[in-house]
Amino acid sequence: MPYEDVEKVAEDTGFSGVVQIDRAGEIEYAKAYGLANRTYQVPNTVDTRFGIASGGKAFTALAVLSLISDGALEMGTTARSLLGKDLPLIADDVTVEHLLSHTSGIGDYLDEEVDMDITDYVIGAAHKLTTTEAFLPLLDGYPTKFPAGERFGYCNGGYVVLALLAERASGVGYHDLVRDRVLRPAGMTRTDFLRSDELPADAAVGYLPLDGVDRSNVFHLPVLATGDGGIHTTAGDISTFWRAFYAGGIVASVQEAVRPRHAVPENSMRYGLGFWLKETGDTAVLVGWDAGASFKSTHDPHTGTTRTVLSNTSPGAWPIARALNL
Repeated sequence: MPYEDVEKVAEDTGFSGVVQIDRAGEIEYAKAYGLANRTYQVPNTVDTRFGIASGGKAFTALAVLSLISDGALEMGTTARSLLGKDLPLIADDVTVEHLLSHTSGIGDYLDEEVDMDITDYVIGAAHKLTTTEAFLPLLDGYPTKFPAGERFGYCNGGYVVLALLAERASGVGYHDLVRDRVLRPAGMTRTDFLRSDELPADAAVGYLPLDGVDRSNVFHLPVLATGDGGIHTTAGDISTFWRAFYAGGIVASVQEAVRPRHAVPENSMRYGLGFWLKETGDTAVLVGWDAGASFKSTHDPHTGTTRTVLSNTSPGAWPIARALNL
């Protein structure tokens, strides 16, 4: 579509964020809209860092696949073998592969299969959620929804459990695992886990409407992201990620990650291991949505084309993503 149409959609919807399109590393379009900080009237730039919510699940999956390559984990490793007495409601036969592919059937602390308004969800004691282990009380007490392997059931908690298993198998904290095994190999120098209560000047504050006023999302999300998403990144780093990933610079098992495991017709997509895929073809998709964050990026490995939309509002990315047919 003509980029003038993107700008019209951005203007009509009051879009706040960044749109970038590049082909084989050559930028065709990059533009920032709106404000990164409304209190101080700081504008977004193409280099602003945004939280990408569940888009970060791909990084968790790749850290786990890297540990599998090293022999520290196996696809068939059971969660129970590393959890011990923690999270007793997780069935004994749930494996790493089930968790990666959203087929574990475990109960979810943030269940997206239930009709909900993401802005209504508030995590208690968000300031204490700075480590994966700190999530244990939040994850506990949710009964199994279906037997492991029976079907696809998107599960945020499953990816927090994956982060926990990766930590216990490797002896390395989740954040450092992702930094060492994903971000550095990919050359993602502008991507990191940022505390929401001390965001640097180049990061966008997330906003959501509360009682008719747009407010920060600081009380709605963990203060520091873990396995189910929330890492901060830039449009440029997302393009860098896609190129490094498909070049085998992060893990050798590229096709293992993007091989479709399940059709998800209600989303008109398929799912691999940490990656969504278009309903047909080989285009891979990262998508994230949370209070004060929305994100979508697609990559066509045949043409090397990456299209990315990042926003620091809950609904902001979707009209642009639809206009670009992401």
